[in-house]
Amino acid sequence: MNAGPLEQVTAPVAEHGEGPVWCPADRRLRWVDMLAGDILTLDPTNGAVSRRHVAPVVAAVRPRAGGGLVAAVERGFALLRDDAVELLPEIWSDPSVRMNDGGCDPWGRFYCGSMAYDAAPGRAALYRLSPGGAVETVLTGLTVSNGLAWTRDGTTAWYVDSATRRVDTFAVAPATGELRDRRPVVVVPPDVGTPDGLCVDVEGGVWVALWDGGAVHRYAPDGRLTAVVSLPVRRPTACTFGGPDLADLYVTTSRQGLPAGDRSPAGALFRIRPRVPGFPDHTFAG
Repeated sequence: MNAGPLEQVTAPVAEHGEGPVWCPADRRLRWVDMLAGDILTLDPTNGAVSRRHVAPVVAAVRPRAGGGLVAAVERGFALLRDDAVELLPEIWSDPSVRMNDGGCDPWGRFYCGSMAYDAAPGRAALYRLSPGGAVETVLTGLTVSNGLAWTRDGTTAWYVDSATRRVDTFAVAPATGELRDRRPVVVVPPDVGTPDGLCVDVEGGVWVALWDGGAVHRYAPDGRLTAVVSLPVRRPTACTFGGPDLADLYVTTSRQGLPAGDRSPAGALFRIRPRVPGFPDHTFAG
């Protein structure tokens, strides 16, 4: 699959950039500098980047249907307005586990999965925040819960627990939106990188950032590798479609764990224009 040239959109503005999302209400791209607890905002018309501190950790954000944002913070969720942060009750008290990555389903519910700071096996879970504020545990026994995104028709969800080195799918129950019938679709070899954040295009292909792989891969719904986007950094973390026509693929990157003398543009935001566009992210209905 052909794509346009790779563009570096920002300087290395994040230590651990993650979780990009396009917000159509103001035509801005938002992502997080996770362990700084900051939300970054890009105005694509002039390249300006602004920063907002939210909490000690902010792992993922999505727009809310009524304005503002929903966020996953270190041990739970938060609701954001322009001038306020409402921290919801913590889901757990263990300081060695934090939220990591998530997204919204077509029913307007916000999911986010966790990981132990030391990535200890089996200590993570996937949580779901309903529009009414209830929190449910969806999956347990995970290790590094990462990318989660739904296809355009809402019948399939793509998911990564990075420790498995797989990209899996769930069938989505049409009436309730419950995730069921988990199935491995892609296995990423260790020398290629570790699957991290992901997004889905209009053809149902999944774009996966490869931590320590210096690339984003696109896989067809049947698991075939159909595109490779190489980056000048080792640790791309996540990707999303944005822009007015949702045809730009934005990629976040991290400097975390790199040698002090690393001179790459790690921590910058990148953009490429694939042949196949994306579609709007689901918003939180609460």
